[in-house]
Amino acid sequence: MIEPGIPAPGFRLHDHAGNEVALEDFSGRRLVIAFYPLDFSAVCTDQLSIYQEVLGEIEARDATLVGISVDSAACHAAFREKLGLTFPLLADFHPKGEVCAAYGAYLDDWGHSNRSLVLVERDGTVAWSFAAPTPLEIPGANLIFDALDGA
Repeated sequence: MIEPGIPAPGFRLHDHAGNEVALEDFSGRRLVIAFYPLDFSAVCTDQLSIYQEVLGEIEARDATLVGISVDSAACHAAFREKLGLTFPLLADFHPKGEVCAAYGAYLDDWGHSNRSLVLVERDGTVAWSFAAPTPLEIPGANLIFDALDGA
């Protein structure tokens, strides 16, 4: 998993609407990146639903939340609609998992990312990171709040 104190790896990914989104688009803002395995799985559904429920509290701490997985933009669009998500989902689809790997979140043996969280500070450095012990364990929203409050 990526270590705090280093510059966050740049990325250019397509969001659920097909728009290109880059790390520098968040310059001057705190960014919480939630890496997750796959759209429509039961555990991912629970994880992102929890984050949606607390999105207002994340934003109240002056942070933006995005989700990243290896699914396509079209799959993200359907997943967002089904769950009523309002935060962006970014497609690390091709080359598969390249951004997940750059952040140390890609699991080669599984073919997708682990459940991992990264806080990128306003200056583009990694302030905090967390990797779940397994892709079956959801990192709770409390971890995000602790990172935002302590950063």
